[in-house]
Amino acid sequence: MTQPMMTLNDGRRMPQLGTGIWQIADEDTPLVVRRALQTGFRLIDGAAAYGNERGLGEGLRQADVARDEVFVTSKLWNDAQGHDAALRAFDATMQRTGLDHLDLYLIHWPLPALDAFIETWKALIRLRDEGRVRSIGVANFHEAHLTRLIDETGVVPAVNQIELHPSLTQTAMRAVNDDLGIATQSWTPLGRGDSFAAAAVTDAAARTGRSVAQVILRWHIQHGLSVIPKSENPDRLAENFDVLNFQLSDDEMIAIDALDRGHRTGPDPDTFDYRGAI
Repeated sequence: MTQPMMTLNDGRRMPQLGTGIWQIADEDTPLVVRRALQTGFRLIDGAAAYGNERGLGEGLRQADVARDEVFVTSKLWNDAQGHDAALRAFDATMQRTGLDHLDLYLIHWPLPALDAFIETWKALIRLRDEGRVRSIGVANFHEAHLTRLIDETGVVPAVNQIELHPSLTQTAMRAVNDDLGIATQSWTPLGRGDSFAAAAVTDAAARTGRSVAQVILRWHIQHGLSVIPKSENPDRLAENFDVLNFQLSDDEMIAIDALDRGHRTGPDPDTFDYRGAI
């Protein structure tokens, strides 16, 4: 099955559909990564905070897929914000993964109370310019964070990864990203099952003969979002990948859009200030 690709604002291409490795034990991660690649995924979304970067690198080396065919993301954790600390944290990530470059490196949270994301971003710019990272971006950044970042550095993030699902459609934030030329990537795209029983989802599932999870992932795809569902289960991995060959109607898309109630399953980026170690 051909993977749809997104062209980022730096000219690089990223698979629209990927899989995440959050909450997977380090020792289990190599097998999950191999299974994901065997299934057809070519984007693996990791982070220092997930505690399984060693397993991520090992899984890539064990897989029967060339490294240059896989788009690998990691994220800088909150206790490493600041220019020099970010450079050291990136070195630690590369040591754990055993990779010679990342395809995408993100600032995991803005932590506005800490007020270090500008200097952190300058470190990521340096890493990109040195060729150690192909693309750089952010996660959980709101409009004010992005505006300041761009105004003070002149560099627009390639990606903004935000919590996004039918209960939190993030219409305004998606529009901000679009206006700035930033790709929106959805984390927790299934909303932890929050919308699974909604008629808008179950009716579309019945019509298409697909699962409710597949309907929601297809909703992300048709909105032009990059989406990174997570599973360790090989059957669920296959189900998550099999969302590229059916179509939701315009009415179904509108009905799912209407499920928005501003419900977050994770922290609010404007107030989240956890700086604990990984």
